[in-house]
Amino acid sequence: MQPYLFPYLGYFQLLHCADTFVLLDDVAFINKGWINRNVLLVNCAKYLFSIPLLGSSQNKLIKDIRLYPDIRPRQKLLATIRQEYKTAIAFNDVFPLVEQILLSGEGDLTALVLESLRRINAHVNLSVPVLRSSTITKDNGLVAQARIIEICQRLGAHEYVNLPGGAALYAAADFERQGIRLRFLQPALIPYSQRGQPFVPGLSIIDVLMHNRPNQVQQFFQQATLQ
Repeated sequence: MQPYLFPYLGYFQLLHCADTFVLLDDVAFINKGWINRNVLLVNCAKYLFSIPLLGSSQNKLIKDIRLYPDIRPRQKLLATIRQEYKTAIAFNDVFPLVEQILLSGEGDLTALVLESLRRINAHVNLSVPVLRSSTITKDNGLVAQARIIEICQRLGAHEYVNLPGGAALYAAADFERQGIRLRFLQPALIPYSQRGQPFVPGLSIIDVLMHNRPNQVQQFFQQATLQ
């Protein structure tokens, strides 16, 4: 999967059904995608936040995208998170975690995502190896499905799992010819209390972490359906 910062619950459910999770960072960056953006609840409404980037362009690979060095926009985001979630049950544990990630000093977007995944996994006492596809030796001339199949082969995988949106991109027969089973994970966006508000699914993992203790989040991470 492409590296997303603070993605929704389904991303983590995919991560935790894997033996190894690969951040696809040597493909083209997508403007206005979810790589550096997500959604929180602010004043009972969806609030789209983004992390500013330096010279982002669809002509660049994700691995070459850098964070905007001025940390003031990230500090402003933290102030919004503090104000909105200060009464959430897990705020005292989760806000410092989010703060450490956003103010880590890391300038590489993919490296920041990788570090955030590791920190969040540690917070809920779960661990899955996470690799950057740019570090895997392979034929970088391959694209789309062929690139995914080669990554699987390089890692010795017998199964490849993606979210349902990948069903339109991949052909099971092509994977099977290479000895790889193609499967899809149906996320389970389990309702949880959002401080008395009507439940809004699919928000950033920040919202999930703020409103649930680590053991509950761990259970959420493991409740998707593999097909």
